[in-house]
Amino acid sequence: MSRPKLEVADIFRTHGDTYRRDHAGHLNLPQLKVMSSIESCRTAALGGHVAACTKCDHQHIAYNSCRNRHCPKCQRAAARDWMLARMEDLLPVAYFHVVFTLPAQVAEIAYQNKAAVYGLLFKASAQTLLTIAADPKHLGARIGMTSVLHTWGSAMTHHPHVHVIVPGGGLSADGTRWVACRPGFFLPVKVLSRLFRRLFLEGLARLHTTGKLKFFSNLSGLADPDTFATHLAPLRRTEWVVYVKPPFGGPEAVLAYLSRYTHRVAISNHRLISTDGDTVSFRWKDYRIKRGDRMKTMRLPTDEFIRRFLIHVLPIGFHRIRHAGFLANGIRRERIAMVRRLLGTESEPDQINEENPLSRADEADQLPPCPKCGGPMRIIETFLRGQLPRSRAPPWEEAA
Repeated sequence: MSRPKLEVADIFRTHGDTYRRDHAGHLNLPQLKVMSSIESCRTAALGGHVAACTKCDHQHIAYNSCRNRHCPKCQRAAARDWMLARMEDLLPVAYFHVVFTLPAQVAEIAYQNKAAVYGLLFKASAQTLLTIAADPKHLGARIGMTSVLHTWGSAMTHHPHVHVIVPGGGLSADGTRWVACRPGFFLPVKVLSRLFRRLFLEGLARLHTTGKLKFFSNLSGLADPDTFATHLAPLRRTEWVVYVKPPFGGPEAVLAYLSRYTHRVAISNHRLISTDGDTVSFRWKDYRIKRGDRMKTMRLPTDEFIRRFLIHVLPIGFHRIRHAGFLANGIRRERIAMVRRLLGTESEPDQINEENPLSRADEADQLPPCPKCGGPMRIIETFLRGQLPRSRAPPWEEAA
């Protein structure tokens, strides 16, 4: 993939100092760290290495990545590494994609209480799927899942929801057989929606009762229990958005999907179009359009663009990818092996890795061939933060 002409880092480097000054006291530490990391990513500030061609005299400098999980440039490698670790978890069954979305009235509360409410979103959605799937009236099985939190819409507005990838079946209660779902059908959406609504609202009420929710600005009145209950009352009668997409085309399609979704950030560099100093233009998808071209161009004041990007910064230490059911971290290896035995498809992980291109060593990606002669490159020097390379790579040969 070619390097985009405009990056979030460019916008932060040009306007970051002004934004921090204008919003002093309103930016939290995680947001300030994200801005600093993105501004420094792949620059001399983080150090790097000098690579030289083994066939000609070409050299170039490659600067280190910030590795921040909110940095658009760092997520491709992070997604690849995560996918390699997940490959051996894939089962030869249909996989479904379920999405749980919070209503706007709850999203406002979530923005001021990210760790508590996003954590509840994970818990309520997983418990909903586990409960309905275990019911003999539906699947009657213990399922497993991988959930990924997204907090944005295409226009970078605050839109918290979880994407859940679920194998189409589960273990029987006694663990002696695999119970497959009906072809093309996983679980009833209305049943999922109503249980999710009840579990989430009950959990939110407990958070309020135990003093784990804080309210500011226009939501400050919700600190009062009666006002809070009145605010939530209409949500008990509305339909919450839960939908199940058609099954994937196979395990390979699941891998391709996860590689796109697990490490997304609010906006990729390739969606950026231009900036004129006062505004930023980018492509976005209008999901309200049912037919025709959904892709549109949005132009925002630079200050608003930065604000929208930063509202999706997660609390330090918060996990945005989680596993539950028989895919839970503590039991995943054992349960996957059990399911494969029941399906009669035990396979060697090494064989899977050799056959899938995602598992190939990434050294070539780390050191691309020489741009002048195509020869192999090798690292001849590394330098730390604040240091300058001793080798004489001309500045115009610096690598992105």
